[in-house]
Amino acid sequence: MSSYSIKDLERLTNVKAHTIRIWEKRYGIVDPDRSETNIRHYTDDDLKRLLNISILNRHGLKISKIACMSNCELNQKIIEVIRPESDYLSQIESLVVAMIELNEDRFERILNQSIIKIGFEDSLYHVIYPFFEKIGVLWQTGTINPAQEHFISNLIRMKMCVAIDSLPAVHDPAALRIILFLPEWELHEIGLLTYYYLAKKHGIKVIYLGQNVPVQDLFSVAQTVDPKIVSTYFISAVSSADLKKYVEILHNHFSSADIFLSGIQTANINFELPDHVKIVPSALEFKRLLKYYG
Repeated sequence: MSSYSIKDLERLTNVKAHTIRIWEKRYGIVDPDRSETNIRHYTDDDLKRLLNISILNRHGLKISKIACMSNCELNQKIIEVIRPESDYLSQIESLVVAMIELNEDRFERILNQSIIKIGFEDSLYHVIYPFFEKIGVLWQTGTINPAQEHFISNLIRMKMCVAIDSLPAVHDPAALRIILFLPEWELHEIGLLTYYYLAKKHGIKVIYLGQNVPVQDLFSVAQTVDPKIVSTYFISAVSSADLKKYVEILHNHFSSADIFLSGIQTANINFELPDHVKIVPSALEFKRLLKYYG
């Protein structure tokens, strides 16, 4: 069982620490353990309950009424109030609960409901991709453990692979080519698979290299396929200096291709980028950029 600080809960639930303390004192919604120095420590059950309470409170239910509900009643009420066509934040928070619980059934119910209501692509933009970005932040801050991250990432990965495989193959020899890859230290590929889906749907020939690709292997593939775009993702911690060095290597080798950089570590880019190197902050921006290539 994981242990969370009140700051962890604030990051996970979007409820301010001050509000959590008030809810504890007035309504007893959770009862955290305390250290000898009076520092609160919360369990997985505390986190799940607070996530569910925050969802219902945001939908207008009074905290005094929610506090009287059992966990079973909370779960049932959430199913009633979440609207897949608009309530993306609640869906993302419910996926966080599924991740903490290692609950595949809950994950499938939430995501399938969204896909049925708004389609796979809109679910990708509004639910899957933002949820993946949230996981990246939680991973960096140590708020979730590797088992939880691997569990939910593998479920999403399977969904993504099925969706990609369902798209028609790109056979046109004149089709624009894009290489999608992760650097040698990077294993988080959900964002890259999102780009795979969007590029293939756009009629672009995708050369997907996946995780942990040495630069020399990348260069060898590029000699064969002559890509117009080279796209990568940075989630795992990397220093600004190492990031700059890596971007310079890509820039020097791919001077005639556009280079797309995504992921939370792009926030560490505090140096000037060449014109053909672009930071792509979201899946929607990636799709918008693809339109310029015809």
